[in-house]
Amino acid sequence: MSTAILAGPAIDAAQARKLRALRLWLGAVTLLTMVMILVGGATRLTESGLSITEWKPVTGVIPPLSQADWQEAFDAYRQIPQYTEVKRGMSLDEFKTIYWWEWAHRFLGRLIGVVFLVPFLAFWIAGYIPRPLLPRLILLFALGALQGAVGWYMVMSGLADRVSVSQYRLTLHFGLALVILGYTLWLLLGLGRDRREVPRSAAAYAAFGVLALIFVQMLAGAVVAGLYAGKGFNTWPLINGAFIPSGLGEAEPWYLNLFENPLAVQFNHRMLGYAVVIVTIVQAIWLGLRGAPTPLLGSAATVAVFSVLQATLGVWTLLLAVPITLGLAHQAGAVLLFVAALYHLWLARDPAALPSRSQGATRA
Repeated sequence: MSTAILAGPAIDAAQARKLRALRLWLGAVTLLTMVMILVGGATRLTESGLSITEWKPVTGVIPPLSQADWQEAFDAYRQIPQYTEVKRGMSLDEFKTIYWWEWAHRFLGRLIGVVFLVPFLAFWIAGYIPRPLLPRLILLFALGALQGAVGWYMVMSGLADRVSVSQYRLTLHFGLALVILGYTLWLLLGLGRDRREVPRSAAAYAAFGVLALIFVQMLAGAVVAGLYAGKGFNTWPLINGAFIPSGLGEAEPWYLNLFENPLAVQFNHRMLGYAVVIVTIVQAIWLGLRGAPTPLLGSAATVAVFSVLQATLGVWTLLLAVPITLGLAHQAGAVLLFVAALYHLWLARDPAALPSRSQGATRA
C-alpha cells in the first residue's frame, strides 16, 4: 500500500510543477516557523513578552503611531506587576525597545498565518493539493491558530499576580511550536515520495526514541527559561561543589521539584543533555557497525555532532549566566538538532535507506 503524496511510477511535467510549488510553500512556512521560535526566544531573553497587555489578533498588527499611542501602551504596561516590582522607573524609550520585540513576535505569527492560508486557498482552488494532503494541511492550520491562543494564554499568566509568565504555559507554548515545526517539515519531506508500508525496523524505533528524548530535553530547557534557572548555579561540571547537589528535593510534594525548584530544574536539564549526547553517539556507532546505508549513517552522525556542539554551547552559556547572544545561539542549536533528528527519523522509516536483509544478516 502506498502512502505517497503526489507520487507515482512517473511524474509528468505538470505534477513536477505542482510539487515544486508545494515544496517552496511548505519550505517557506518551515523557515518562518524556525525564525518565529528564535524571535520568541529573544522576546523571553529581553523580558519583552509582557510589554503588550492586550490581545488584538487583527488590529494588533498596527503598532503605536503617535506619541499619545505610545504613552497609552506604556501606561497599560505600568499597571502590571512586572513593571511595578521589577521595571519601575523604565523610560518610554526603554519600553519601546521591549515593545518592538514582542510586536515582532506577534507580527511573525500573523505573517505565518497569511503565508500559509493565502497559498493554501490558491493551491486548493487550482487543484494542486492532492486529497490525502488536504486534511493534514487543515490540521496544520488549526495547530497554528491554537498556538496563537496558547500564546495569549501564556501572556495572561503574567499580567496579574506574577512578574513573568508561568513556566508551565511557556513550556506548553514552546512545545506546541516544536510540534508545528516538526509536522510542517514532515509534510514537506513527504511530498512526492513513494513510501510503502513496511515493518518497522530497529533503526526507526531508535531514531524515534532519540527524537523523543531531544523533544523532552527541549521542554526541560523551556522550564529552565521559565524559572530563569540558568541565571544561577553557574558552574560546571559541579553544582554547589557536587555533581549531585543537595536541595534537589526541597519542594513538596516531590513532583513540584521537576517544575518549580530552580536547582532541580537545571540539574534535570543537565542530565538530559548528557543523555542526548550519549544516546546520539551510541546510535551513530550502532548504525555504523550494522553497515547502514551512507545517507542513514550520515544523518545519525550529523545528529551526534550537533548534540555535542549543542551541549558545549549550553555549558558556555551557563558559565556566562545566559547572555542574550549565547542564549539565542543555544536555542538555535536546539532547533537545528531537533530538525536533524526528525530528518534522521524520516530516513530510518524509508525502506530505501534501510540496510538490506543480506546486510542485516552479515553485519547486525
